Amino acid sequence: MSETAFAPARRSTGLKPKEILVLGLGNTRLADDGIGIHVVRHLARDPATPPGLKPLDGGAFGFRLLSKLTKAPAVLIVDAAELGAPPGTICLLEREELALHVSRGGRIAAHESGLVDLLTLARLHGPSQRRLALLAVQPQSMEWDEDMSTPVAESLPVVCQEVVRTVLAWQDAA
Repeated sequence: MSETAFAPARRSTGLKPKEILVLGLGNTRLADDGIGIHVVRHLARDPATPPGLKPLDGGAFGFRLLSKLTKAPAVLIVDAAELGAPPGTICLLEREELALHVSRGGRIAAHESGLVDLLTLARLHGPSQRRLALLAVQPQSMEWDEDMSTPVAESLPVVCQEVVRTVLAWQDAA
């Protein structure tokens, strides 16, 4: 995926932008596994983050996120995931690709197995989101380390830009 720039400022229509939950998953003590958390923390403190983008630190998660997931009209999950690609590679997995990814096995993070269970429970709970995707980042290291590997740390600004680009596209399509 090529590096993208922030979208230009949007003109105000006087209407509240559609809210989109950006759910960062991971464990910041396991090197690259923490990329989702680093992304939502950056977006939460960045004044350029667009209105309607609601960053949430989901940590290593659990079923406590079910109500947030089911109440959100659109959810973009950010997490480290095995893509079979070079470290730092970013891939947006939409609904069907996301379901295939989390159900195929080969998981590298403990919370990935819980992701499929959480998404299944959310589907059983009621109507699903109009939009659901995973912005996945290929990790290099999942070892005990509070620092991300160089390729994943260097991808952080690009991941944040891709989150913003995706949220703005979803808001425009609503």
